[in-house]
Amino acid sequence: MAIITRTLSCGLPLIIEPNTNVRSAAVMWLIPAGIGSDPADRIGLAPVITELLMRGSTTLDSRAQADAFDLLGASRSVSAGGTFVRVSAGFIGDRCPAVLDLLVDMVRRPLFAAEALEPTRELALQSLAGLKDEPVERAGHIMLDRHLPLPINRSDLGTEAGLKAITLSDVVKKWQQRALPVGSILAIAGNVDADAIAAQLDRALSSWSGTAAPLKLEPNPNAGTYHHETEQSNQTHIFLSHDAPAEGSKDVALERVVASVLSGGSSCRLFTEVRERRGLCYSVSASYAAEKDFGRVGCYVGTTPEKAQQSIDVMHAELCKLMGGGNVEREEFDRALVGARTRLVFAGESMAARATSLASDFYRLGRARTLDELAAEMQAITLPQVNDYLTRRGFGSTSVVTLGPSPLTMPASLALKA
Repeated sequence: MAIITRTLSCGLPLIIEPNTNVRSAAVMWLIPAGIGSDPADRIGLAPVITELLMRGSTTLDSRAQADAFDLLGASRSVSAGGTFVRVSAGFIGDRCPAVLDLLVDMVRRPLFAAEALEPTRELALQSLAGLKDEPVERAGHIMLDRHLPLPINRSDLGTEAGLKAITLSDVVKKWQQRALPVGSILAIAGNVDADAIAAQLDRALSSWSGTAAPLKLEPNPNAGTYHHETEQSNQTHIFLSHDAPAEGSKDVALERVVASVLSGGSSCRLFTEVRERRGLCYSVSASYAAEKDFGRVGCYVGTTPEKAQQSIDVMHAELCKLMGGGNVEREEFDRALVGARTRLVFAGESMAARATSLASDFYRLGRARTLDELAAEMQAITLPQVNDYLTRRGFGSTSVVTLGPSPLTMPASLALKA
């Protein structure tokens, strides 16, 4: 499907991928008000805002707004990431004009009612407190905090001190300063009329103006170190993260193949070597995430304290064997490509996934890619290219976080900072 990209008169980029083969449609609206732009003493402001956005506008109170979306059969959600607040919706395509009117009302005219702040704060504090009962999630948050660049390393749950300090004026001020057209991205995929949508949004957003300053990323001083969180438990959770190509690098597609070889199913290397052959863990995985300015491979092992040391030793040995050896076999390579093509097919059938991909591509690359382009890029990869890439592929900065009864001894090959 052809992708249509326009810049509205207010400066907002609009990316639309019409698809007449489906009845549905989806919107992804990225607004540069993520938790990375929260004031240092108000970390948690972004997730509070996301909840308040769902509690009505100046034209529709909370119940009326919810009823309006329900009458259209539209599912909506708002969430906070490091860079963006994400406003999304899924619906039947011919209802797009009405849904867009509601979304514009939500974003441009939020109610931010004073009486809604305390219940919202309490919900946020409960979510944060819930981490105590979720050791895997808690360890994952610690890893992101210690490895990602500042300030997007912050937890999307905020901090207790930050949440308790937030006032209604903080909410209003941040939204006024960050919810601006230049810096935001709006993507729509599905059975929609692109010209009609562009004209509608141009009218609806004509009075919107302003530019949100981009976040300035800084190196994380904790990246490249080992951190242990002591918890008396019959489980140990191990997270390992290392650098990888940023989106836009010529090596991104190659890295995705490597990630599938490592953790693309029950025949992948980590599952086979750490779990199946040695029985060291109940869960092991690896994933690759490419961002605009950096990339990261994250690995996880869930095991018992008695097998934790051997688990990290074997996992890292497998990483070293693959990264330094360029020894991917034909069967592994073919399986990785089949998996990649399958994921593309599924992504093409989900309008929500397509809208998210369009918006993410535009932010990271400055343009959106079609499924055909992504498929051709993957299809062009050869096994010699992958193995040649691995012979020159380094780990970069590597960080490790463990949560369990006792700290572990890190393999010497990790070369962690003191």
